[in-house]
Amino acid sequence: MKIGFIGTGVMGTGIVTNLLAAGQEVVVYNRTQAHAQTVLDAGATWADSPKAVAAQATLIMTMVGYPQDVEAVYTRANGVFAGAEPGSIVVDLTTSTPALAVKLTQMAHDHGLEALDAPVSGGDIGAKNATLTVMVGGDRSAYDQLVPIFQQIGQRVSYFGSAGKGQHTKMANQIMIAGTMTGLTEMLVYAKAAELDLPQVLATLSSGGADNWSMDNYVPRILKGDYTPGFFAKHFLKDLRIALDEADHLDLKLPATKQAKQLYEIMVDDFHLGDDGTQALIKTYQG
Repeated sequence: MKIGFIGTGVMGTGIVTNLLAAGQEVVVYNRTQAHAQTVLDAGATWADSPKAVAAQATLIMTMVGYPQDVEAVYTRANGVFAGAEPGSIVVDLTTSTPALAVKLTQMAHDHGLEALDAPVSGGDIGAKNATLTVMVGGDRSAYDQLVPIFQQIGQRVSYFGSAGKGQHTKMANQIMIAGTMTGLTEMLVYAKAAELDLPQVLATLSSGGADNWSMDNYVPRILKGDYTPGFFAKHFLKDLRIALDEADHLDLKLPATKQAKQLYEIMVDDFHLGDDGTQALIKTYQG
C-alpha cells in the first residue's frame, strides 16, 4: 500500500526514513516543507496538504505536536478526511487524548475508513533505529493488516483494544517516565554535590537495580552538555497534563506525576526551555 505521512519532525523523520528503507512508497506533508527535506532526499514525495496526502494513499499516518494539531490535520477543509478514499486506514501516532482518539475513529467510520490510535515510545533513538514501542487501540481488522508495517518502525507492537486504548497505554508509559526523568536528574545533582565521578556513577548504576532506559540514554547527553531534543520538553509537559486529566476522570490521585508536571512547568514556562530535550530539566536545578 502507498503510505501517506503527515508530520516530519524529529520522530516523523526517523519513522519515514525507516519505511522508505523497508521499500515502502511514502508521500509526505509537513507544515514547513524545509523540515521534510531529509525524507524527500531519502525518496519520499511531497504533497501540498493533508488532503492531498490522503488522496494519494491507502494508509495515512500522522505524527504532529498537540491534540489540537491532530484534530485540525484530520478535520479541516484541506484535512485527511476531506481527501481519504473509503476503505483507507488512518493511524495517529501522536501522543494525544483518548477522547480525541474515540472522536476521530467515529468520524473515520462515518467516512468509510478504519482508524487506529498508535502512539509510540522510544524517542529519537527509537525512531532512528526502528526500535520504537507501538501501543495500539482502534479497529482490530486494521491492526491485523498493519502489523507488518508497524514492525518496520518498531520492535514491539501491542494491541490494547478499542479506540483510545493506545493513548491510555501511552499515558501509563509517560507516568513511568516522569519518575525516571526526575530520578536521573536528582541523582546527578546529588552525585555532583558529593564530588563523585559522574561517568563512573552512571556505569555503576546502569549495572544494578537503578538501571532504566532514560538514565542510559539521557545521562550521557547531559554529561556532554547535549540538550538537543530526543523528545521536546514542551511535548512531555503536554503528555503529563493529559495523563493527570485522565487520572481525574478515573478518580485517581497521582502525586508523584503531579510533582513531575510542576517541575516541567518550571522548565518550560519559567526557564523557557520547552524546545530543549526532556533531559534539560537539570538546568532548572543549576539556576
